[in-house]
Formats: sequence, C-alpha cells, structure tokens
Amino acid sequence: MEVMGISAPTVTVFISSSLNTFRSEKRYNRSLTIAEFKCKLELVVGSPASCMELELYGADDKFYSKLDQEDALLGSYPVDDGCRIHVIDHSGVRLGEYEDVSKVEKYEISQEAYDQRQNTVRSFMKRSKLGPYNEELRAQQEAEAAQRLSEEKAQASAISVGSRCEDSQISSRATGLASAMMSR
Repeated sequence: MEVMGISAPTVTVFISSSLNTFRSEKRYNRSLTIAEFKCKLELVVGSPASCMELELYGADDKFYSKLDQEDALLGSYPVDDGCRIHVIDHSGVRLGEYEDVSKVEKYEISQEAYDQRQNTVRSFMKRSKLGPYNEELRAQQEAEAAQRLSEEKAQASAISVGSRCEDSQISSRATGLASAMMSR
C-alpha cells in the first residue's frame, strides 16, 4: 500500500528580511521555483533577486534549511502554513534604509497654484457648492451658533454669582443610584 501526502497548492508564510524590521504575511504557490519565488519577493522586501539568500524557519521559529537551489520548487522544501522565510540581502543596503521616509522628496505646491488647477478636489467642491463652499449652509450654521451663544448668555445672566450649580446628567445618575440602593 502506498501512502501519499496531500498538501494544498498554496502556502501562507511570513516574510522577514535583513532590510526591514517588519514581517509580511503572504500566500504563494508551491509550484514556484525558488528563482521565481525570489522575483516575487523583490516586491515585498525591496532586495534584488540576485542578491537574496533565503532561509526557512518553522512556525516555532526554528531554522529548517536554506532555500538555495534556484531550480527547485518551493513545495519541495518543508514549507508549511505559518513558516517564516527570512531574506538576507547581500546588496549592501542597510537595515531600515527603505523605511526612512525623511529621505523621500515630497511634491509641494502653493495654495495659489493649487487654486488655479481645475481637476482638484477643491475645485470640484467649489463647483458643486459642497462643504465650506456652500454659502447657504455656512450662513445657517453661523446663525445657529449665534443663536446658541445668545441662549447661553441669557442662561448665564440668570445665574447669580455665588449660587450653586448642578450638572443635570450627574444629578439624574445620582437619583437613579439612590433609588436602586433604596430598593434593596
């Protein structure tokens, strides 16, 4: 009698690298050659495939083996769900170099130049009279705010200096607690 192991065509693994401090969880087809797998890893870790050395670790983070035969299939190694594949980069890039966003040149535009463009969110909102560009809604909100302010001023002027204040929410909670205590 012959016993055959059946495994899923894909495997979910964690990818770590000597170039960054985070891990990625990815799913790969077991039928990929190691050379093809390295090309897919380029997009994940940022290291060129030609500069990669791959190590396989189990779910318990115990070292299993190196993935060093370029023409071997990923599934020919003991790769299983939850394993970790660590990419060691030999291109000379330092740890965290790809994570430092302070080195990235940022595009900036002046407010005047942005206002002159026609294909922006701001120009769309102005044309559609949305948000802060809706004069009627803004006037209504300002009127409501002025009304609330005058009501609060009237209520504040009705309170004499030195009188005691009570928060209605605290008062209602205290009344509820007192009635619950008395019902015991």
